Amino acid sequence: MRAIYEHIEATSQLSWKLYVRQASHFRFAWHFHREFELTLITRGTGTRFVGDCVEEYGPGDLTLIGPQMPHTYQSMPGHGRHEAIVAQFRRDFLGRDFFDRPEFAGVASLLERSARGLSFPPHAVDLGAFGAMPPPERTLALIDALVRLSRCAEARPLAGDQHIPVLNGSTRDRIDAIVRLLNEEYAGPVTLEAVARAAHLAPASASRFFRRTTGTTITGYLNMLRVDAACRLLRETDRSISGIAADCGYSNLSNFNRRFRELKGMSPREYRSRWQNRKSD
Repeated sequence: MRAIYEHIEATSQLSWKLYVRQASHFRFAWHFHREFELTLITRGTGTRFVGDCVEEYGPGDLTLIGPQMPHTYQSMPGHGRHEAIVAQFRRDFLGRDFFDRPEFAGVASLLERSARGLSFPPHAVDLGAFGAMPPPERTLALIDALVRLSRCAEARPLAGDQHIPVLNGSTRDRIDAIVRLLNEEYAGPVTLEAVARAAHLAPASASRFFRRTTGTTITGYLNMLRVDAACRLLRETDRSISGIAADCGYSNLSNFNRRFRELKGMSPREYRSRWQNRKSD
């Protein structure tokens, strides 16, 4: 699946776009656009993809994603309706030099850092209040939100610092074909030959191409997908850890435990225990 360019138009009342996205589920739709995107998840859980970053999301997940950065959300089925509040704007939506003024130096820095995507703690800003405001107050609230986020010490970058956004046609088509294949087939054996066929490249070339374009290896990306899926099963089922490992593409339990610890900083057993303790508090 190729990363689709999404054309975004401002409304007749605003020079930027604010909307509530509601659906029975969010489909995997790898895309990018010229606008910054500030998204707050209000209902539902699933997986968030930003460049080479694969992470779980849930209510309160708040991100700012810069222009041209490929991203998508894929929700977990069977969890009721899913909802997100989304604000999309261009850097010059209030004038070409608006954020170049000295009083907005912090916001300018925030926008630059969002090139990799940024994650913020829940409730860093309240996008839910925007909808009831008249257009002038809504725009002022967006500026206030950006100022607040620029001062948030807990902002965390998402995509790796070596990630290069996918822009040109042939490169974009190839990387999206690989990402789609990994996203659909991670639970089974995924060979380099299969990845190479999806990208119409030789195996060695496909491996170099993926790392050069995303900043991570095919194996590293695949491990992120598999561990993310394992986290959901650890939280939502009482299945054995060995069974979960097998369901997520790991035929070797020791390898699963090692990869899980590398990405989550704890063992699968510790992860499940902490989650159960959190639910009982």
